[in-house]
This record gives sequence, structure tokens and C-alpha cells, in this order.
Amino acid sequence: MTEANDDNTLAPPQPERSETSIRLAAISSLEALRAEPHAELAQLNLQDANELRLLLRGESVVDWFRLDVEDESDSRRLLALNAFDWNSEADRSRIELLRAHAVEYLQQVLNLNLDEVVAQRADFLELPLMASSKIGTKKQQRNACVLLKVMHILHHLDARELRTRLALSDSELFESVEQSVIEIFDQLQASGAPVVEFQWSRKTRHSLLTKMLVKRETSAARVFDRLRFRLIVKQRSDLIPTLRTMLRKLVPFNYVVPGQTVNTLVDPNELDTFGPSRLSTTEGRQPDLNEFSGANFRVINFIADLPVRVDDFVAPEDLDLDRGNVVFVLAEFQLLDVATARSNEQGESSHVAYKNRQHARVRERMLRLPSKGKVAAPRHQSEDSGRSMLEEDELLGRVVQADD
Repeated sequence: MTEANDDNTLAPPQPERSETSIRLAAISSLEALRAEPHAELAQLNLQDANELRLLLRGESVVDWFRLDVEDESDSRRLLALNAFDWNSEADRSRIELLRAHAVEYLQQVLNLNLDEVVAQRADFLELPLMASSKIGTKKQQRNACVLLKVMHILHHLDARELRTRLALSDSELFESVEQSVIEIFDQLQASGAPVVEFQWSRKTRHSLLTKMLVKRETSAARVFDRLRFRLIVKQRSDLIPTLRTMLRKLVPFNYVVPGQTVNTLVDPNELDTFGPSRLSTTEGRQPDLNEFSGANFRVINFIADLPVRVDDFVAPEDLDLDRGNVVFVLAEFQLLDVATARSNEQGESSHVAYKNRQHARVRERMLRLPSKGKVAAPRHQSEDSGRSMLEEDELLGRVVQADD
């Protein structure tokens, strides 16, 4: 269940960036991503529209049967979003190893007869173009798409195994992601994007405990929002262009977590103006509704697994070609416009009301007795305070854009 309404509180000023954080902040450091401009709605292409549909509907890239990239620069950008630098010989070797392992699986386990050009001979940058029917035959299009999907899974599996081997704390990795997202926010502001407020926070121990006690799955592995970013844009029409910029600069669309998107602000069918989707499925991957949110609460809320390079931080002997140099960090993103943000703080949609409902359910579950009557605010919290002083996310930063 995705929670789309939680606490924030002021924290001490953020410390100066350490050498560790500078080295680790590698998500958006590649030039291929820094050069991506912020685009207006009319500048979206079909690949953009398909990535946005996937995010807004909570679908899985594994269900796709094609891409719609235009040229080699798109191939390089997709690699950069997945933390690969095509100009690095080591990264090219790692990509080819993933390709070989994917071919082995498809041929030996699934007994598929892959086209030799796709399996071995083609330059890897050509595979996304083949999957988009820009070059090659119809069979090569299908084979390239299948091969890329298996490589996508293998990259994630290897990264998860690498994470268990390395002596890296969650705090270090969170700081890495935070610094990369801050860099993206700075770029958004510099390009004139209509982001008026930006916050980043981490769940506190009390907040994690409440979430574990209220969920059916009492496993910390199912808590996706320990690290959270919140962006507020000027108008609802600014949401899609801002999401598109995030997908081009920061969030690999293929690692948006399926079934964890809450979208009550944007109709994905509006993207059909850029071309009808040939990829959307009817399977439906909507998350369980958050029973504690108010009926009028509106937000775009999604979870993404963000790749973080660690080769400049850990000792060389701790890395090998078989597992690569990338680990993943789950992060939650919330996007909404100014008017919606204000409306969300009124009545039953307010955060105080949300937390009171959540705490009442925890007490009910702990005592095995139904709650009776109106739930009173805790003694440390006034009814109109707007925040819980006991259980909140640790707000690490907040930037508000001054009015024009």
C-alpha cells in the first residue's frame, strides 16, 4: 500500500557536502543527463508519452513489446539513466557481459532462437533502435526488445546482490540520492521549470514503526517511502512537463515500481494527443487504496528504484565485473500543484486528520478492540497544529521559489 500523506518537520541546517557524498552523488552526474533541457508539453514525443503512461498507470516495462526512441543519443541517455557511461570501457564491458548472460538465459532456459545480429554482432547502442523499428528486421525488433527486458532484470538482480556484499549504510546511500535530486532541482530552476517548492525528507523511527504496525505485511522490505521527495508546481498543466524532465534526467522509467503509483491528478489518456499507446495493458497494476487518506486528497505519488554508482567509494577489490558497480535505492516522489497542495490541507484531507485515523487503527490492532467515538489528538499535538510533533519525517531541506 502506497502512503501518499505523511509528516515533515524542520531539522537542523543541512551539513556541508562531504567528500563521500560528492563521490556517491552519481545518479545525475553524466553529461548526457545534465544536457537534457526542460521541455514544454508540446515538445513531448511518443517515447516520452509511453514512459509517462507507464508511470501514471503503475505498469511494468516487462509488459512492453517495443520502444519508440529516435536516435543513438536516446540510447546513450537510457544507458546514463541506468548508471552506465558508454564512454567508459569498463561500463561497455559490463553491458556486454549482461548481454551475454541474457542471451544464455533466453537460449538455454526459454529455448528461443535469437537473431545473431541482436545476440552478438550489433553495437549495443543499436539495440534500442532495433526495438523501436528504426533499423533492422521485424524479427530483430522482437528479439531486441526481449533481450533488453532480460538485461534490465539481470542488472537489478546483480545490483541487489552487490548491495548485500558492500559495507555501505542506508544513510550514505540516501545522502547520495538526495544530492543527485538536489542537483536536478537546481537544473530545473535554472531552466525555468515552474517548480515553486521542493522538499526532501526521511522517515523517522516512529513513523516507520507506525507504518509497520498498520500494514498487513509487517516487513521492513515493504516500506518503499523511507526516502521521499516532494515537488509543487505552479499549475496542474505543469505536472506532465515536470514529470517528463524527471524521467529524462533522474528516474529510469524501467525502474518505476509497478503497482505503486497513486495518480488522482492527471488523466493518462490526455497523452494520446502524442499518439495512441500501443503498449498499455488491461492488467491493471493499481496499488491498494490508502484507507487513511481523505476522500478529497489528490496527488501524483510513485516509487522508483534509483541506481547509484559506488565504484569511486568502495575499494576496487570489493567490486567485480560479474556484479558491476551499481546498487539501487528506493525513493518516493510526490508531485502536485499549488492549488491542490492547499486543498489537501483542508478538512479530512489534512495531515492531522490522516495521522489521527492511522494512529487509531494501530491502537485498535494492538488492543484488538475497535476504536470508540472521535479520536482525540495526542496530548503533545493541538487540533490545528498541522503536524505531529512525535512522529514525523525528518525534513532535510525545503526550497520555496519566491513569487514573480
